[in-house]
Amino acid sequence: MSAERRVGCGTVSFIVLLAVSLLFNLILWNALQMKKGVSPGMKPPEFPEEYVFGDPDRDQKIVLIRLQGLIAREEPGQFADSLIEDISLQLRQARDDRRVKAILLAINSPGGEVDASDVLYHEIEQARRIKPIVVYMESIAASGGYYAAMGGSYLMANALSLTGSIGVILQTFNVKDLLDKIGVKALTLKSGKMKDILNPTREMTPEEQAYVQGLINASYDRFVGIVSRERHLDLEQLKAHWADGRILSGSMALQAKLIDQIGYFEDAVEKCKELGRVKTARVVRYVPPFRLSALIRGLFGSEARAASVLAADRLPLISGRLYYLAPTVFGSSGFLP
Repeated sequence: MSAERRVGCGTVSFIVLLAVSLLFNLILWNALQMKKGVSPGMKPPEFPEEYVFGDPDRDQKIVLIRLQGLIAREEPGQFADSLIEDISLQLRQARDDRRVKAILLAINSPGGEVDASDVLYHEIEQARRIKPIVVYMESIAASGGYYAAMGGSYLMANALSLTGSIGVILQTFNVKDLLDKIGVKALTLKSGKMKDILNPTREMTPEEQAYVQGLINASYDRFVGIVSRERHLDLEQLKAHWADGRILSGSMALQAKLIDQIGYFEDAVEKCKELGRVKTARVVRYVPPFRLSALIRGLFGSEARAASVLAADRLPLISGRLYYLAPTVFGSSGFLP
């Protein structure tokens, strides 16, 4: 081997080793940061702030927090492992900061999983007890997005925003006829008659349908009950007129008393000042820490897909799982995904 080839191979080997070392150290540092943020008994990490607009010299602050996309426990976050943790950590930091006078929660979500939406509502409602929270509905804050908004102190939307969609959906498929046509038979061994409920290879029994409908009704009753309590609306009137899954525009939602005001983003900022009892303030947002997982997602383009709130490939319905999701989601792909 010539001297030039040896030098070239050595250079390539050095670059490869350097890249591997850098990647290993990034993984190790990221793991330590994650551990530091979630260890029991330790104070949650504090995120640096970024000035957005307003009076930069004022000590009083309004914190802008954005809830975007599908509400799901598996949905990755920028501040933590999941979207749910993202919102929770930001709310807690804003809640505990004495200089924060109000929180502006901007929602752009068609909803998502039942339990994830409920957890977000709980976190927002807990923060509301300490700091006023103005919810601003952007393009869409429907179903689970509207459920989460119930935790806010004051709800505002654009006249053309989509909201409402108070309801629950569960979807499954039945492939029995297809299997019969191709001559495939499914064998299911189970410990009880309900163990393979929603089995796609056979028809549901009336008893199973009634049982599943009961689960759906329980989730629906909780949703509509929270809306009734938070919006001070008669439960039966709400069910009769608005809580049937329908999507409402911002103007319609105001008429139905599901929101407090029609306005633009700057109007929501002014309402934050009013509720926070300050004449002027600087609006800030928290800056997510470096996370290797987020970097990898960015390299593979998943962040670009996440930018489309209603993208069909971002909203798969897992068979047998309950969702608070707006019907516009299904129209985006032409069928129930």
